[in-house]
Amino acid sequence: MAQTVCILLDAAAKAQLTGIAGDRSRPLKHILRARIILLSAERLSVQDVARHAGVSRPAVWRWQQRYGEEGVDGLLRDKTRPPGIPPLPLRAVAEVLALTCSEPPGEVTHWTGRAVAERIGISLRSVQRIWEAHRLQPHRVRTFKRSHDPAFVEKVEDVVGLYMDPPAHAVVLSIDEKSQIQALERTRPDRPLGPGHPAAQTHDYTRHGTTTLFAALNVLEGTVLGRCMQRHRHGEFIRFLNAVEAAVPAGKLVHVILDNYAVHKHPKVRAWLVRHPRWTFHFTPTSASWLNAVEGFFSALTRRRLRRGTFTGLVDLQVAIKRYIAEHNRKPKPFVWTKPAAAIFDALNRAPEPSV
Repeated sequence: MAQTVCILLDAAAKAQLTGIAGDRSRPLKHILRARIILLSAERLSVQDVARHAGVSRPAVWRWQQRYGEEGVDGLLRDKTRPPGIPPLPLRAVAEVLALTCSEPPGEVTHWTGRAVAERIGISLRSVQRIWEAHRLQPHRVRTFKRSHDPAFVEKVEDVVGLYMDPPAHAVVLSIDEKSQIQALERTRPDRPLGPGHPAAQTHDYTRHGTTTLFAALNVLEGTVLGRCMQRHRHGEFIRFLNAVEAAVPAGKLVHVILDNYAVHKHPKVRAWLVRHPRWTFHFTPTSASWLNAVEGFFSALTRRRLRRGTFTGLVDLQVAIKRYIAEHNRKPKPFVWTKPAAAIFDALNRAPEPSV
């Protein structure tokens, strides 16, 4: 391509182009094109115009020709271009969606992007874009478990009612135990996080025993009372209940939310309840530990302190857990349950049962 246009500017066009070139609020591409035409009008060579404007010679030729054909308006408007790759037809998109949601052939468990692309005859990236647009993730699977407790409805309403409308002059506690917490010591020091690589731990470790954490979450205040014990039998559970009893102010009723672990229903635990009439146990339905608020605290403890931790012994592990509880209690946040029982039942009823 060579120069085929001689730029001649009248006073009005020169004034308009000068205004565009000096307007800092305009897009930079408009300013650059106006400068190319102004420099070209000074009878400079294409090479000199390109050097002064900081562009290539083909760019100078292109915008000289555009100005010659369309004037100043042509400099302010980009030409529409057809896409390099034509969009997929709706039929191909529908085939990808239908195939992804169907059972794959053979013994494989789910469709992969390459398998779908090969079957439909399109690129892997096209399949990935369709999945992203329709929020399909065939490589992921979520587990679930339905409760078959005959008193499921009554127990859910009872527990959710305590969360959303706790009794006046009462303390609502969520109690559970996290058993078999291992004191693991890594055989080499951890490697810290750095640019381009994550933190690293050795795969092997030395075991120094296990401990059980009994914890009571005060739903209204967000504080946690915890005790580490060697085992989790009914005797240790009663000792923990005695510790909670001493910590709760006198004169307040105590409502406790627990799961259906056998220790919580031991005859000696029932006898302890008879001796402490201000206490009331509220059991979650079977296979519904997600109703127990203290499970959220256990999850945070595992993720933030235990999973990556290295402990030289059982005492070191127990001290670390106590420090974490103390830090948590310095800035407690009340537990807030937002979903009423009716919404839970509606969600369960919408979920289809697997076909047999």
